[in-house]
Amino acid sequence: MADVFLSTKQVAEFLDVNEKMVYTLISEKGLPATKITGKWKFPQRLVEKWLEKHIINNPSSRSDVTASGLLVFAGSNDLLLERTFALFNRSHKDYLAVFANVGSMGGINALNKGFCHVAASHLMQEDGSEYNFQFVPEKFGGDPPAVINFAMREQGIVVAKGNPMGMEGIKDLGKSGVRIVNRPLGTGTRLLFDSELKNAGIKPEKLKGYNHECRSHLEVALEIAAGNADAGLAIRPASNLLGLDFIPLRWERFDLLVGRDRFFDKGVQSFLGLLQEPEFRKIAEKLGGYSLDICGKIVYPQPVRRSKE
Repeated sequence: MADVFLSTKQVAEFLDVNEKMVYTLISEKGLPATKITGKWKFPQRLVEKWLEKHIINNPSSRSDVTASGLLVFAGSNDLLLERTFALFNRSHKDYLAVFANVGSMGGINALNKGFCHVAASHLMQEDGSEYNFQFVPEKFGGDPPAVINFAMREQGIVVAKGNPMGMEGIKDLGKSGVRIVNRPLGTGTRLLFDSELKNAGIKPEKLKGYNHECRSHLEVALEIAAGNADAGLAIRPASNLLGLDFIPLRWERFDLLVGRDRFFDKGVQSFLGLLQEPEFRKIAEKLGGYSLDICGKIVYPQPVRRSKE
């Protein structure tokens, strides 16, 4: 029996995605396809097999992160999140929450591959208007995870106590003699920093220390406290802990992404429930630099109502 070939439009309807997403699935997910006289054609039999292979609850297609009691997080570093893991592990003896610090994009990729239950991310969209929403459909296609806000937090420039170099903003990082410290590629803070540099007309290669990378916000603050750098982007809580000065840039959403197949797991729900507990909120207040106004709310796929400027 001869193979039946589908057009791009037909395979998009079959997979319930838009046509542009089909091309992404070809390049990134190995969707079976061939070009015939310049047009993409898709053998239906192979497409059906490919779809079966990518079913989310197929044990052969996912890594085993379902070990009893283990709750795996991956993604962006955050001081409040670290302390919440400690609080969760103390209060839920039947579970163990563990974290892989791989940056926002690394967390999203890990969730997409089934390597973790929850991803932590604060990736700013190119237009600077929102966080994470652009990257969800790009990576997950027609089966996006839920995006739950963990906290709003303040990003800015950490400088030494007393701000000895008199810095006021991003443009001052381009002054002669200024040494900076940076975050790795794939982190939301690096994405924000590169965007701010572009807006300020500063070429990264002109900055002394641009390739001096630290794995966490606290490490950035420690480098400045030790005199190894004059400035670096980090969150206010890292600055507060070491008594350093802080030049605010913007508030950002720091979110947790949970796949639909894991959302109602008891461990996941127990962790999300902790976000409403007084002890969690006391920790956030003590650290400073956080707002919990929308903490615990699902912000995607539900639309977020923008506040008036």
